[in-house]
Amino acid sequence: MTESQDVQWMEFESPWPCQPGKVRVFQPDGWANREKFSGRTWRNETKRPYIFETLFERRMHFTNDATQSAMLLADPDALIAQYMRKMMAFLLFNPNPRHIVMIGLGGGSLPKFCYRHLPRSQITVVEISEHVIALREEFCVPKDDARFRVVHDDGARFVERLKEPIDVLLIDAFDADGIAPSLAKSDLYSSAARQLGDNGVLVMNFWGPCERYLDNLAQARAAFGDSLLLVPVAGDANVLLFAFKKAISRSITDELEAIARRLQMRLLLDFPRFLRRICQGYTFAEPPASMEREVAEAFCLPATSSVCANATRESRPGTGIEAD
Repeated sequence: MTESQDVQWMEFESPWPCQPGKVRVFQPDGWANREKFSGRTWRNETKRPYIFETLFERRMHFTNDATQSAMLLADPDALIAQYMRKMMAFLLFNPNPRHIVMIGLGGGSLPKFCYRHLPRSQITVVEISEHVIALREEFCVPKDDARFRVVHDDGARFVERLKEPIDVLLIDAFDADGIAPSLAKSDLYSSAARQLGDNGVLVMNFWGPCERYLDNLAQARAAFGDSLLLVPVAGDANVLLFAFKKAISRSITDELEAIARRLQMRLLLDFPRFLRRICQGYTFAEPPASMEREVAEAFCLPATSSVCANATRESRPGTGIEAD
């Protein structure tokens, strides 16, 4: 099952009084009783992504507690989430990527934006869930063509098997609770460091329990050395990891400022601000044992695993960095 027309839908009004709209879910085999889905307990029965739609937005959910992806019905290619807009800052360091690989399709916000605005880039999106891929048409994800494809595979294994170099690797892969655990159990980061070209950039979105961050960050540091930056997204519980094949200057050069201004005019995103935030990002100091403290600083949390593990999508305290 890979296309939305193959999906058997069950639709009903939102069960949440404060959020009027409609819910659409896959109709599991043997579930003919529509009333079973009309309350709040149905989510634990389907164990599949579902759609919540208002007059203005269409959202993908894995659970009732957090939105995985959102699309404006009037502008399906727009980047709604601030963290996704900031992930596009890879263009500051590689303005003309030939091949972009993305792990995690979701509602396809980043793939759609890149497909529309980077016409010379080849884009490969790797998604492990066939049920997420089945919703691609609902979220206006382009059909596969000569420069765009969606691959049903494990993202880490896909990168490990790559033979040709890539320019950009974007990772936005989650289960219902946070970062996909399989990422830290693989050789993803060492494979990425090997496959990225000379100006290659890896950008990864972190959200969810901080206990899932440390293994990923430790492996990323082992693969990329000191060429790592943690960049908070003000007002969100997201922090972005930027990893570079070659170490970048932390100074804002005239050349980078000129690139940022050109990108801002072309894509209508605030690249000059993104550049400043990246240059203010958190680096990892020696020794590696300080990593938990540094992660806690980046996420504005006490440096204890028990507190760090309680991070949610709730807004975080101020970071001391100018709001995005």
